[in-house]
Amino acid sequence: MTGPDRQQALAREARMVAVVLAAAMLVWMGAQWLGGRMGWETRFVFLFDLAAMAAFVWSLAVTWRIWRRGKTGQGN
Repeated sequence: MTGPDRQQALAREARMVAVVLAAAMLVWMGAQWLGGRMGWETRFVFLFDLAAMAAFVWSLAVTWRIWRRGKTGQGN
């Protein structure tokens, strides 16, 4: 992959990370609010905490990969 194509691919991945982060945060906040309103047991609400943490770890890994790809492309 060359210059502009590579940059577009990196930008597309970065947008995907941003959407996943925003969606995970909104779903997590909504689940916390809804769980409190509906009186859900803590163990059920904790599942949303684990899902949000998984999304954040995934986003961190993909962001690291994007950063590494961008860094190797600058030197050549």
